[in-house]
This record gives sequence, structure tokens and C-alpha cells, in this order.
Amino acid sequence: MSVLKWEPYVSVNTMDELLALAYAMEQEAASGYSELSSRMRKEGRPDLAGVFDRLATEERQHVDNVTNWSHQVSGKQPDQSQISWQVSDVFDDEGAGTIAPELLNGYRAFSMAVRNEERAFVFWTYMAARAPTNELREAAETMAREELGHVATLRRERRLAFHKQRTASRRTDFAWDEMELRLSEQLEVAAARGTDVEGARLRELARQARMRADSLARSPLGRSPLLQNTPSGRPLGMAALCELLLDCYLDFGERLPTELERNRAQKFAAAAVHCLTAIR
Repeated sequence: MSVLKWEPYVSVNTMDELLALAYAMEQEAASGYSELSSRMRKEGRPDLAGVFDRLATEERQHVDNVTNWSHQVSGKQPDQSQISWQVSDVFDDEGAGTIAPELLNGYRAFSMAVRNEERAFVFWTYMAARAPTNELREAAETMAREELGHVATLRRERRLAFHKQRTASRRTDFAWDEMELRLSEQLEVAAARGTDVEGARLRELARQARMRADSLARSPLGRSPLLQNTPSGRPLGMAALCELLLDCYLDFGERLPTELERNRAQKFAAAAVHCLTAIR
């Protein structure tokens, strides 16, 4: 179960505040997924835009449910001015707003959504435990049960996305030296299009990528589980390829058996960070 980045140390004191808080959290999630949908559509990923559209629609339904509840309780819309403190770190796009779109897929999107709903569930269980009245405790428990139901639904969607991805996957094992050579070629192409200063910097990064390729051809790092979730069927662009290499090198830097191998992977990771900074 995903946990909050912080433990709530205050409680809600009125139904108006609880419903306003629930409204704000659901609205934040709906807006977050809508923004991700717009980005994916702009980046040429209508498949993922559709996934985030579905998630945004679900969250807007949750917003409507809270609004209806508020009308039943007080006869009015949730009033966010009733919230006496700032809640944060419940909704998290986990880098989906900045990561190269080529590295995203439906399974990863639904996994993010599952973790967001799990955090919301944990949040409301904290609120129930700290509720000063039975009415507020029962209301917070109702919200927690709702979020747990969302978790179950999204986990089913995630399983379907996993099997769909697994069936459609056509990727074979990546060769590390080939990946670095591909990055080098893309950097050279970008260098030819840039200014003299930019071109010189990118050509130096391409040279470093070829050196890593040569090192990896002589002594590969091994297999990385991170490659199993890499979307198939589309070539990786320069930024996406660099991000993928960085993630794998960081993973190797933590788990390879010898210190010498870990240091080598960490050195490659540092170089990938510099490369990614230059091309973004």
C-alpha cells in the first residue's frame, strides 16, 4: 500500500470542512489527469491521452459525488474556504508530466492512479482516527471505503493493461552498446542542427556515448528488469533513450554484486544526467 509523504497531524472539525477537503482532493486529481491527457495528445500519444481522459472522467464523477453529498448535508456547494490547513502530496503524477512520452504506457499510467488512490485511502483513515466526533469519523470512514473501492477498480484496469502490454510486446533484449550507439547517432544529428556552441557540446556528448558503448560491448552490465516495462512498437527518441539508460544505470548502481561494477554504473549514470540536462 502506498504511504503518504507526511503524516497528517491535524483533524477536520466540521462536516463542511471535511466535504470541502474531499472536494479539493478529487478536483486536484481530475485536473492533474486532464493536464497529463493534454500533454500526451500534444506529444502524439493519443492512446495514453485516452487513458488519462478516462481517469479524469472518473475523478470528475467523484467530484460530483462529493458535491451531491454536500448538498444533502448543508444544501450548498463545498466551500474550500472552510479548509483550515493545506493538504499536499496526496496526488502525485510521479514524473508523468515531464518524462519522455515514449517511456509511458497504459500499465504505468494505471499503476500511478492505483498509488494515488491508495494514498487517498491512507489519508482518510488518518482523518477517521483523529476525528473529534462520531459523525466526522463515520464520514471519513465512508471516504476511505470509497477510495478503497477505487483502488480495486483501478487494480483490475492495471491487470488488463499489463496483459495487453505483455501480449503486444515485440521487444527483444536490449544490447547496451547498441543503445549507447543509437544515442550517439541521435546526438550527432542534433549537433548538426544546433549553433556552433550547442553543436560542439552535443558532439562531445556523442563521443562520450560511443566510449560507453565500447566499454559495454567489452563488458556488458547484465539484464535490467526496467526494460521489461518499456513500451514496444515505437522507436525511442533521444531524450527517452537517455532517460531509459539513466534509470537502468541507477538501478545497476544499487544492485550489482561488486563495488567496482556499481561504481562503473554510477559513473555512467552521472554522464547520462549531464546528457539529459543538455538535450532537454
